[in-house]
Amino acid sequence: MRKAAAAMTTGKNSSEEASGADSPSRLIDARIRELGDWRGDTLARLRALIRQADPDVIEEWKWRGVPVWSHAGMICTGETYRNVVKMTFAKGASLEDPSGLFNASLEGNVRRAIDFHEGARIDEEALKALVRAAVALNMLSAAGRPKRASARSGA
Repeated sequence: MRKAAAAMTTGKNSSEEASGADSPSRLIDARIRELGDWRGDTLARLRALIRQADPDVIEEWKWRGVPVWSHAGMICTGETYRNVVKMTFAKGASLEDPSGLFNASLEGNVRRAIDFHEGARIDEEALKALVRAAVALNMLSAAGRPKRASARSGA
């Protein structure tokens, strides 16, 4: 059943979710509960901020257990490790980051990531602006007009 869930996508709230216990949103809920520590709290907060930034975001569950958020393409992932919660932006290298949130995977040509450690403060407004910029970039790319998106304008 998990293989079927990996291919499923859901809308922004539970009323729009596919039925069944293994919908992507429910799998993300379960991951947060399963972690049961600061990592679960951080992942839950990041998820809430993503949803605030883009109420039309689609939640997915890929690669045997990675939460993914998409809108007109992948926005970011939310990976959890022993000492870090990693938020990887699929097209992060094409995003302006005026607040300097990106602190990992900086050498890549496409992706950029933010590593959140226990006790780290989340710059919520800057993060939401970055999510909106990623959505805007996806929308531009989908329209055939690749362009650098800015988190500065909240695009």
